[in-house]
Amino acid sequence: MLSLPSTFEPILLSFSCAFTEPTFQRMLLLCVGGVLARGRKTVTNMIWTMRGMMDGHFSDYHRVFSRAPWSLWRLGKVLAGWILKLVPENEPVFVPMDDTTAQHRGAKVYGKGCHHDAVRSAHSHVVFKWGHRWVVLAIAVKLPFLCRHWALPVLVALYKPKELNQKEGRRHKTALDLARQLLCVLMRWFPQRRFIGLGDGGFASHELARFAQRHAPRCTLVSRFHPDANLYEPPSRKGSRQVGRPPVKGKKSPSPTAIVKRSRLRHATVGWYGGGKRRVGLVSGVGHWYKGGCGLVAVRWVYVKDFTGTHRDDWLYSTDINLRPEDIVTFFTRRWCIETTFQEVRAHLGFETTRQWVANSVLRTAPVLLGLYSVVCLLFAAMVSKRREVPAAQRPWYAKAEPTFADAIAEVRRLLWLKTVLKTPHFGRLFKNLRPQAVESLLEQLSLAA
Repeated sequence: MLSLPSTFEPILLSFSCAFTEPTFQRMLLLCVGGVLARGRKTVTNMIWTMRGMMDGHFSDYHRVFSRAPWSLWRLGKVLAGWILKLVPENEPVFVPMDDTTAQHRGAKVYGKGCHHDAVRSAHSHVVFKWGHRWVVLAIAVKLPFLCRHWALPVLVALYKPKELNQKEGRRHKTALDLARQLLCVLMRWFPQRRFIGLGDGGFASHELARFAQRHAPRCTLVSRFHPDANLYEPPSRKGSRQVGRPPVKGKKSPSPTAIVKRSRLRHATVGWYGGGKRRVGLVSGVGHWYKGGCGLVAVRWVYVKDFTGTHRDDWLYSTDINLRPEDIVTFFTRRWCIETTFQEVRAHLGFETTRQWVANSVLRTAPVLLGLYSVVCLLFAAMVSKRREVPAAQRPWYAKAEPTFADAIAEVRRLLWLKTVLKTPHFGRLFKNLRPQAVESLLEQLSLAA
């Protein structure tokens, strides 16, 4: 059995419920290899990094993703349970949701399509790339020693092209359908928690707003809004004796754009990107958003003007009309932490460097890497709580206000090298005669290697 640091055992061993014992041992070794391996996060590279602790044939480890029977849903539930322990029970759970495209070339790669690349695109220039489009639900948590929120992924789904769904005889699901399904699963797993979904402009849909309205007050949606949205008053209750179908909407209300033009900005201080504060101008209103054949949804919309000029004017809305406009803006800015997660999981965990192409491997590898990001953050939080001090994140040439994920994974790597890899006879003999200062210097360099 793989030797693990005592701090990591409760978290890592809790995932064994989703595997058989041999498969779990192989998956555990691959995950440790994924944290320690340099370069591409392919199964072969992970095996090569952990070759001194590997039992059996190397093909057994490739079959963990392609053939072994285990479920990502059970892993997601265990992971979400650990993350929710960091959120007080009397507070709502913020759920940033977004999609990201991982480039993956190849003629026979399962689920591949041509998707919009949000990272390299601009307002005047749109870039597309071939690969997989992943819809990700994360939980935004603020660790006790941090000022900003971290988005820890818990549920991931692959958006499949319409042609592939038709070929497999499956109903086509859009990215919004997948996000709604994942959010519904999260609500069913934890019926006592209240969730606030945070979505970008791609999730500013009437269908998602209706879903949040149906599940109020357990679910609230905060997202970008359309400045020319169709707003109406609710249907009048008068005239009950009228003949024909009852009206579904009342008198048309002015659009948000028209209201802002004749309104005066109200100055307010709101929470901003990066955990700071900013002075902005606000205009807010309440209306019933209408879409043909879908009915009305009561929303509170907010117009936000950044006086510093670093951010363009924005339109936001919430399905909870009782939320203050300042809270809506503060909640929406927390969504940005999922963008940081996407950047860091590419830089430190090789999200786009996998090379699987069969269906099972494709559907499992990327979600495991995203989940590994959350596991590393949980392990780092466990280390800090045990030491009761935050590891120094300072460098002589680079001052940090607080640790980042680069520091978190470096600390986790350091403990894994010290308590797991160097404890094995294969590597222990190599470092037996080294001085403690040399071992410390070597561990520091190994922990920073990516």
